[in-house]
This record gives sequence, structure tokens and C-alpha cells, in this order.
Amino acid sequence: MSRRFAVLASPEALAEAAADRIVAAARNAIRRRGTFRIALSGGSTPRPVYALLVARPRVAMVDWSRVEFFWGDERCVPPNDPESNFGVAKELLLDRLPAVRAAAMHRMPAEEPDRDRAAEGYQASIARAFGIGPDAARPPAFDLIWLGMGPDGHAASLFPGSTALAERRRWVVASWAPAPAAWRMTLTLPIINAARSVLFVVSGADKASPLGAIRSGSRDLPAARVRARSTLWLVDAAAAGVDPS
Repeated sequence: MSRRFAVLASPEALAEAAADRIVAAARNAIRRRGTFRIALSGGSTPRPVYALLVARPRVAMVDWSRVEFFWGDERCVPPNDPESNFGVAKELLLDRLPAVRAAAMHRMPAEEPDRDRAAEGYQASIARAFGIGPDAARPPAFDLIWLGMGPDGHAASLFPGSTALAERRRWVVASWAPAPAAWRMTLTLPIINAARSVLFVVSGADKASPLGAIRSGSRDLPAARVRARSTLWLVDAAAAGVDPS
């Protein structure tokens, strides 16, 4: 396992670096295995990255027909809700990429009233996409899981003190978000840490305290417990607590 940190001077430079990393991971996976399976991040940080991925030169560098899209977490809202991670990605990324198949968009059905059953269904959807059974002894390996981090150190929808952090068997569970108080659906640490690569993209001064703790070796925060084969943290100067000048 390896964990690296790279500090970018600005949010714009951060978005560029993230887009380049995603393109490189996609090209490598398609060349090696014929398919690129990525779990997308939620929140606001992906928006400028999406804009770069759908524009030249990057959009022409990937065979998007060979990409399978999943999500790391989702709010319990319908896909047309402004707060839906899927809805944002579909509008700003998926609908603007060439040759993306509808069947390759594996949406988390987090708005379903039976949250546990919905989580089981999403685990089964992941398993089918990877050609394995939903009760496989080991979770499948995403090529890339893209994550952000909140000011409290949460990653995906794994929050400090959440019972979801203790999950060892299931790949997908319902998780309670303390602020704003609401249920969400999230990938768990077993499947996140099984990924070939995890990419954290973190921006803003409100992330400086948890990021500093993680860089100092703390394992207390949820984001610090992400330990994939390769974990790259791309952070801007504000999040790193440094003067970009």
C-alpha cells in the first residue's frame, strides 16, 4: 500500500491535476483490461473536474464507451433533485461525454424507502458489473475510487462515529449523516480499500485541520482509514494550510 500527497497552488490547478489523473487511470485500465470502472465523488469539488473532462484535449483521450460509472455515496433524494450526486454527474459529465452507454451508469438508488434492501441491490449491481456473485468472499477491485473529504474528516458518507465504519462484510450500506441530518448510501471501507487506486481531491481551508492530522499519521478520522493499494491525495494550498505564494 502506498499513500502520497501532492499540494497544488490553486483550486484551478487542483482540478487540472485531478482530471489528468482520471484520464491516465482510464487509459491504463482500458489498455490492460478493456474496461475502466470508476466510482465518482459527490459534493461540489467534482464540478470543475467534470468541466475539464468533457472538453478537449482530455475528452478525446479516452474511449468513453469502455467506462463504467458508479458512485461512492449518494443522498437519499431522487436523481432529478439538485442535491443528487448522480444528477450533477449526469448533467455536467455523462450527458456531455461521447459514447457513454446508459447501461454503464450504475446509479445508487438511495431514495428508496427500504434503505437496507436498496443497499443490497446496489451491491448486487456492482457484482454483476464485475462478473462475480454479490456474496463473493472478497470485494471487487475498482480501477479508481474518487473521494473528497469533509471538514470533519469524513470520506464518501463514512462519518466520524458512524456504525458504517465498523462494516467488514457488506460493500454498500445506509449511513446517517449528522449535518445536515439525513440518511445516505455509501460504499464501505472493505470495497474502498480493495480498489486498485483511490484519488482524494480536497479543496478549502476548512479541510486544513483534518488533513494535517492525517498527514501526521492519525488514524482516527474516517478518511485516514482509507488505505487502498495506491492512495493519492491531491489538495490545494488552502487545504494544506500553506501560502501558495
